[in-house]
Amino acid sequence: MDISVSDFFKPIHLEHTPSPEDYRKIQSFIDFADAFSRVSYNSIYLIDYYKRGFVYVSDNTLFLSGKTAKQVLQSGYLFYLKNVPEEDLRLLLKINEAGFMFFNNLDLEERLNYSISYDFRLKQPNGHLMLINHKLTPLILDEDGNIWIALCVVSPSSNDTPGNIVIKNSVENTRFKFDLIKGKWHEHPVVKLNIQEKEILMLSIQGFTTERIAKQLFLSIDTIKFHKKNLFKKLKAKSMSEAIFAAVNRGII
Repeated sequence: MDISVSDFFKPIHLEHTPSPEDYRKIQSFIDFADAFSRVSYNSIYLIDYYKRGFVYVSDNTLFLSGKTAKQVLQSGYLFYLKNVPEEDLRLLLKINEAGFMFFNNLDLEERLNYSISYDFRLKQPNGHLMLINHKLTPLILDEDGNIWIALCVVSPSSNDTPGNIVIKNSVENTRFKFDLIKGKWHEHPVVKLNIQEKEILMLSIQGFTTERIAKQLFLSIDTIKFHKKNLFKKLKAKSMSEAIFAAVNRGII
């Protein structure tokens, strides 16, 4: 395999190295990520683009491929080279290049409003490949507007294949999807759920059955089934569990 760690950083041009004092200031972000990981089933980690590695990795096992959080923290991007199949590594390089090209064309004051989401496979201790969804958003920019520290959240993917590359603006609620064949970004319609669809989704997350949801919302069971059908259609899901995963991955909930 001819892929190296430095290949992931070719689109990034950093000039002003943060000082030791700057690094002391990021401890609050590390503490926040650690606290968030304790109340989430997701895996959390922080990327340091200057050091070309990680400054925090949570103990959640989804992202670790059988390793400890400390081992992954020490491995940095070598973790990807050892635990992501080559086909997906090449995909990640394409995503990296396309994502930074998009980011660098943004106005400086808008850059913290965007996040990117995509799917790739991770090797598991039993040899199987797990398709995961990976979300990345910048936390701290350097004085030139480049990403210094980024927050990453890893969860099971609701899709069937790697890719599915989407950039979202959380302020304007706009989405852009990357076409791997044409190598271009295009604006992608945002899925909009009505109030009742959102209520059904949130109650389902809490474990409510169709009957209990109907009682909670003072609606008939047939009405709940009608809204569920529309919900599945909008999220391209076949079950409520798929709908929940899709809604989380799309940032709807």
